[in-house]
Amino acid sequence: MDSKSIRTLELPLVLARLADFTSFSAGRARALESLPSSEIETVAHWQRQTTEARRLLATRGEVSVGGARDVRAAVTAAARGSTLQPEDLLAIRQTVVAGRTLGRLIRRAGEEYPALTLEAAGLHEMPELIDAIDRTLDDDGEVRDGASERLAAIRVELRRAHDRLLGRLQRVLSEHASHLQEQIITQREGRYVVPLRAEFKGRVRGIVHDQSASGATLFVEPLVTVELNNRWKEQQLLEKEEIRRILAELSSQVGRAAEALQATVTALAELDLILARARYADAIGANEPVLAAAPPAQTPPHARPADAQAGSAAGLAPGTLGLIAARHPLLDPASVVPIDLELQPGVGAIVITGPNTGGKTVALKTAGLLALMCQCGLHVPAASGSSLAVFDSVFADIGDEQSIQQSLSTFSSHITQVIRILERATPRSLVILDELGAGTDPTEGSALARAILIRLVSSGIPTLVATHYPELKAFAHATPGVVNASVEFDPRTLLPTYRIALGVPGQSNALAIAARLGLADEILDRARSMISPEDMAASRLLEQIQRDREAVRTERSQAAAARREASETETKLSRRLARIEDERQALIDAARDEAQREVQALREELRGLRRRAHEAVAQGGPDTLRSIESEAKALDDRLEAKPAPAPFETAPARRPRVGDTVHLRSVGIQGKVVAVSGENLELMVGALRVRAEFGDVALREAPAATPPARSSTPTPTPPAPDRRPPGMELNLRGLTVEEALVDLERYLDSAFLSRLPFVRIIHGKGTGRLRTAIREALRAHSLVASVQEA
Repeated sequence: MDSKSIRTLELPLVLARLADFTSFSAGRARALESLPSSEIETVAHWQRQTTEARRLLATRGEVSVGGARDVRAAVTAAARGSTLQPEDLLAIRQTVVAGRTLGRLIRRAGEEYPALTLEAAGLHEMPELIDAIDRTLDDDGEVRDGASERLAAIRVELRRAHDRLLGRLQRVLSEHASHLQEQIITQREGRYVVPLRAEFKGRVRGIVHDQSASGATLFVEPLVTVELNNRWKEQQLLEKEEIRRILAELSSQVGRAAEALQATVTALAELDLILARARYADAIGANEPVLAAAPPAQTPPHARPADAQAGSAAGLAPGTLGLIAARHPLLDPASVVPIDLELQPGVGAIVITGPNTGGKTVALKTAGLLALMCQCGLHVPAASGSSLAVFDSVFADIGDEQSIQQSLSTFSSHITQVIRILERATPRSLVILDELGAGTDPTEGSALARAILIRLVSSGIPTLVATHYPELKAFAHATPGVVNASVEFDPRTLLPTYRIALGVPGQSNALAIAARLGLADEILDRARSMISPEDMAASRLLEQIQRDREAVRTERSQAAAARREASETETKLSRRLARIEDERQALIDAARDEAQREVQALREELRGLRRRAHEAVAQGGPDTLRSIESEAKALDDRLEAKPAPAPFETAPARRPRVGDTVHLRSVGIQGKVVAVSGENLELMVGALRVRAEFGDVALREAPAATPPARSSTPTPTPPAPDRRPPGMELNLRGLTVEEALVDLERYLDSAFLSRLPFVRIIHGKGTGRLRTAIREALRAHSLVASVQEA
């Protein structure tokens, strides 16, 4: 990439704003050092990262690398054998924890964020290092007593020595209260002393460590406490040495993990940059651009001798540049006017003309800067659907760059830059030239501008040019591969609108502006008389075209507003119908559940009657049997009278198509349609491929439609399915025979209602009693078609 053009197009200012969205120093450095890539695979990967990060922030709330620090210098020092300070070790711990937290968040939803998951692979959790730091240091960076057994013992002895020392000093205070300046114990040079009044020097035998500024107070260490002070000091030295040893050992552990720590900080910096790109995109209302294939590299053809032979942008691919409602990211979003700018297939150059301060330079800078932003992985402030090629370089010559030191005029400076661009640009580059050929004689400057443009277009180099030369308008109109464009001007207010009109050459509007500013009519009339009638007619025609375009734009805006309103109304109605359908389905499900509960209760009563019947047979009571038969008949009648209510079906608004999400009624699950064959569908349910009939599925959130006419012959309806399928397996191990038979009966009922084709029953081995009872129950059960051993 051309570094000078990067500065000219102000990419560093965009990167500085991007850096404000980072969370720690390493991420900020990555943002400021970002450079555009010329590899389409790299740019596409970066764009996916930004898109996934925006989705992650939208769905998971605040996500950051909070707590991370750039600890690479400390880690390098530890790897070289240095002993780290507690604050460095705590920073390393915080960084590893921040990486662990962010990594787990991303990996939990890895399928949704593959590009982020790939980046998170560089995050190492290092639980042993975190545990070691936690065992050694508290949150304030103090070494814990339990960091080592020796340190714990030293500190116990240290506290004892300290207590003995203070106790003896308290007795000195009591014994010599009248000789002391104050009843306090203080320290001088790390040793405990008492403040003795100077006139009583010698009354308290000891070592003088200091005196007050006035000389009235001497700070004396009593001789009776010297040994105790020495003992306390010795324990302090032992503690300091043990802490040094502990920190050195912990630093050595950090050094051994240096590679993983360096990789973690690097991955955190990259993820911080990606999240910053996402936050910046949200802040400026940006969208992911469509990446178009850049023109293939080729050997430039020989320059053609005449304008008409300038070529048709050889080598250009469709979609080289297609910006819709593009905005310059450094301008005030409340006042910036979006522009459309497109290099259509077969077009190699756009010549933009129009009055000064009309927005030509801003349009050029917007196109160039958005191309660079895209190739840095940033989403661009343009409407969805905007496309950009991945250029090998973007060259820009914009503004007055005259150099006093090098004795270069404005014209010389521009030509120097143009020469450099012509030497380096390829068909995969984007060239942007502002005021091409300006700063010299208009006739020669215009001719030079046309010759340079012919060279660029004939070489197949995408080019954007801004100019005031009328000859370039005619050149663009007559040359294949070159189109005119203009910055629009409101003829009523005589003010620029800053919009770009493709296919229409611009006007200077000098006479209109002069009239608005109050120039005398006599002068204006004389000026008009000096303009050829053909030029005046062309000017009036352009004005009419401008008015017509404005009218079309107004009508198009009104139509778009009407479409938006209709779309919003349709969405509201669809949602309302979906809610009604959900409520209807909820009522049906409630009725099904109620019916199933009643059936289940009746079956429980039947099971109780069967048990009583078995007991009666065993006891030989005919009266009891007759009573049980009567109750059983009554329950049978109740079962026949209360069938499960048939589900009320409504036809979907349309037949499901490939890609639709549908609800499979028979098993109460959702799947995605992957194939349609006649009256059957193939669905993907998780990793399974399932076949189903059209009548067994319902579109999710489909708008209501008029139900088809029902057949006069009623169709039998299968039992209502349980909304929670029971699963394909029942594990009865560990249950008693009675408990297992009850659970088995309930499970088979639920499996039948869910229309499961087969189930698996696990009874275990044990004594064999449970196995025998289960197999007998299955063979005798009316809902079981066959039993096979596993």
